[in-house]
Amino acid sequence: MTLQAFLLLAAALFCVGLYGALSQRSIVMLMMGLELMINGILVGAAGFWHAVSPGAPDGQVLVLVALTVMALEMAMGFAVVTALFRARDVDMADDARDLKG
Repeated sequence: MTLQAFLLLAAALFCVGLYGALSQRSIVMLMMGLELMINGILVGAAGFWHAVSPGAPDGQVLVLVALTVMALEMAMGFAVVTALFRARDVDMADDARDLKG
């Protein structure tokens, strides 16, 4: 694959994620949009690393570490959203803005 194909895929993922994050009111859909945006950034970074040094595994290792951290972050975010939904029956971002005790 060429660098242009990687960057086109990264831009498409980022744009779909941006649209999803800006157009949805549900907290889960907002988080899914953010997830797509981060995946687009990681695909672009992996494409650049492949173009700069195709034989070195440094970029691949860093992308795998970033994906692992991102998955952990999203799991914790979904746990917070689930706890918020169970405590207050709130599933929209507008209703969750007053998170003070």
